[in-house]
Amino acid sequence: MAKEKITSARLKELEEELHFLKTVREKEVAEQIKEARSFGDLSENSEYDEAKNEQGKLYSRIAEVQKILDNAEIIEEDEANTGYVGLGCRVRVLDMELDEEEEYYVVGSQEADPMNFRISDDSPFGRAMIGKTEGDIVEVEAPVGTLKFRIISIER
Repeated sequence: MAKEKITSARLKELEEELHFLKTVREKEVAEQIKEARSFGDLSENSEYDEAKNEQGKLYSRIAEVQKILDNAEIIEEDEANTGYVGLGCRVRVLDMELDEEEEYYVVGSQEADPMNFRISDDSPFGRAMIGKTEGDIVEVEAPVGTLKFRIISIER
């Protein structure tokens, strides 16, 4: 499996989530199953079925988070390399067609959230930005045509 690029902050979030799932949440689900069993006949017990489904979802999420952590590649947020766009950078750009400034945070695919301007380095926009410097014009191929952006600033 390919390495998942994540920031150290995201790594901490995932570790905390895994700890919560394995301790608190697992006990809650076990208690739900225990309570549902006490209702009697399991063949017609919808509470039991629901609790078992919840247990399946829980174990699936635990496995998913564990897989991400096992294959994580931590993004080094090096303050010295602020001259170019890389993972972990906050990039302010000027949309040359709309004449509007926008700010994006370049992250690994696990942290991508385009609605909150967190773009993946694997996205067309992210790939176009990587390695560029302040003042560079970046062209991104999109379904609506070629979009042009000028990099205004780069911060780590």
